[in-house]
Amino acid sequence: MTDRAADGGGQFRIVLVEDDDGDALLVEELLYDTDLPHTLTRCRTAAEARRTLAAHPCDCVLLDLHLPDATGVETVHAIEADTHAAIIVLTGLDEPRAGVDALAAGAQDYLVKGKVEPDLMQRAVRYAIQRKQAERANAALQIGRLRAEENARLERGLLPEPLLSSAAVTASSRYYPGRAQALLGGDFLDVVQTDDGQVHAIIGDVSGHGPDAAALGVCLRIAWRALTLGGHRDQHLLHLLEQIHIAERTGSDLFTTCTLITLDPDAATLTLHLAGHHEPLLVTDDGTRQVSAAHGIALGIAPGLGKWTATTLALPDRGGLIAYTDGLIEGFADSTDERLGADGLLRIIDTLQAPDPGTHLDRLVARTRTLNADRHTDDLAVLRLDWDLAAATADRPDARSGGH
Repeated sequence: MTDRAADGGGQFRIVLVEDDDGDALLVEELLYDTDLPHTLTRCRTAAEARRTLAAHPCDCVLLDLHLPDATGVETVHAIEADTHAAIIVLTGLDEPRAGVDALAAGAQDYLVKGKVEPDLMQRAVRYAIQRKQAERANAALQIGRLRAEENARLERGLLPEPLLSSAAVTASSRYYPGRAQALLGGDFLDVVQTDDGQVHAIIGDVSGHGPDAAALGVCLRIAWRALTLGGHRDQHLLHLLEQIHIAERTGSDLFTTCTLITLDPDAATLTLHLAGHHEPLLVTDDGTRQVSAAHGIALGIAPGLGKWTATTLALPDRGGLIAYTDGLIEGFADSTDERLGADGLLRIIDTLQAPDPGTHLDRLVARTRTLNADRHTDDLAVLRLDWDLAAATADRPDARSGGH
């Protein structure tokens, strides 16, 4: 629907599809006798009308149901597939059911030849265009609702609630799609705490965008949680995830980067395995720095050949770890073409003050998105783990009971 047709300004663009010259002349005269501002294009066959509509969109189609190459409801289907315009069918006096059938097939109105006055023609055209506009608006709303529902389902799969049994470790996360109203992409994350007190986390990014990447991300996230709770760890766990990635991906060019994190409060250590992923950031009372960690290849690039060396760090009594997907740092840092990068991210973090980790992530993401100004479109996910080892000691049953 064009804006000028919708608001009554300008001229209505009308296409008449009629093979009979006499009937066509009558319709032209009717339109001329109305005060409807319009331009009229005449077509004699459905095929000609489809070509015309493809090249020159219009506001309303006046459609005869008996053409050399289409008849009856088939005519409506033939035209409707190639236009967003309103359709008014023209029926004969001896076709009492034809107009009703045409409405059921998708037309907005029908007129009986020989019983049409200029006022009726004008109202029919205007109302048909308005009805078509309303139909398209309702369809757009329905698509929006379906997209929101699909986003909600995917988000539950990609970004689940963490399974943490100790208050000594907290998890905060944020996700933003790369484009407004877009479906979620393949970024995923998860956090679980096992019976031995260790906290395990993953953050990953499936290459590409859209439902295929999101579905694979959901699959890998669920598989990681099940395998981790089942006792699989480290390189063995990554090999299993790669096998699942290969079995479930829709194309051989899809790969997944990820970081495995194991936080052991009892040993005061943090172990990382990087599979084609960025090093996380370590947050302490002395400031924030990028962790120096060994790198391994992303899942799916060289199946079966990956080697993922562990990097183990001694933990301060209190601190945090920020892991993220590349959408957070690949945006622009200013009005130039300079990318933000990890160094730019650290500069931003040094300027942020927040009362809690969640607010800190909100401000961090907001600042990077403001600097980027929608110039780079990629999904981003951020996971922050915070710990207090003194609280972890107090959580242990032997500590609470005095060792008895």
